[in-house]
Amino acid sequence: MARARTTTAGLEERRRAVLARVAEKGEMGIAELAEEFGVSVMTMHRDLDALASGALLRKSRGRAAAVAAVTMEVAPELRRRTRLAEKEAIAEAALRELPRRGVILMDDSTTLFPLARRLDERGGFTVVTNSVGIARLVAATEHSQAILLGGDYHGVFDSTTGPEVTRALQRIRADLALMSAVAVTAGRLYHPIQGYAAVKEAMLDAAQGHLLLVDSSKFGRHAPFSHRDVSAYDVVITDSGVPRDEERTLRKLAARLLLVEVGHGRTPSLSTTGSHRASYRGPY
Repeated sequence: MARARTTTAGLEERRRAVLARVAEKGEMGIAELAEEFGVSVMTMHRDLDALASGALLRKSRGRAAAVAAVTMEVAPELRRRTRLAEKEAIAEAALRELPRRGVILMDDSTTLFPLARRLDERGGFTVVTNSVGIARLVAATEHSQAILLGGDYHGVFDSTTGPEVTRALQRIRADLALMSAVAVTAGRLYHPIQGYAAVKEAMLDAAQGHLLLVDSSKFGRHAPFSHRDVSAYDVVITDSGVPRDEERTLRKLAARLLLVEVGHGRTPSLSTTGSHRASYRGPY
């Protein structure tokens, strides 16, 4: 019997899983990967060639190796399973900063996923995003609606980039941008992929107010492409595990800093610094 052809969606899902597996292990043999995923070695070569062509991993001499910067921004399935308590606590704090309604931008960061699920607790919003995952979460709420930015779709990250996305953002005026970062060092924000850094820049320009939601594991890391620094944001929300030197920089640069104390089974507590409240004023 002829073997069923893999659908495009199935192909992208497998490649996301392959990338996540290589990132988790650091380096794996191609034959080992083929056996684990139940495909031929030739098929695995094609999968790895596609991932390597996007600089998502390195492939050589029968092995696939993780790229350090990309490992930080690996497939959404893996990112969603990490730092869950911190992300939930950050979302709790961010909810208090939202207006009651309006147009908000959300990037494709999984740090924003818990917040996207809970938007109805604050009000009804129109959410513009390049993330398929966030669009689905918002669409499942009762009072908010999602607008998905079309562009170059990256199945590995389940989101879009490219000139179509940045041009669309130039035609939007949002009340608030909610964003995260893959790496933060000395107050500067970085991403391993240039197209995603460009989308973050465009979202900053398209919004009246800006919130940065980033857990402490992202601090002290580097990636190739910078997208401004924390001074571009009205409020920075992170957890109290942030390194001391980075915390000092945040206190110096950020208009307002919220440090979340992560607790299990209790409401997170906050400490706040900054001489003024955020400057954005959404439609209340």
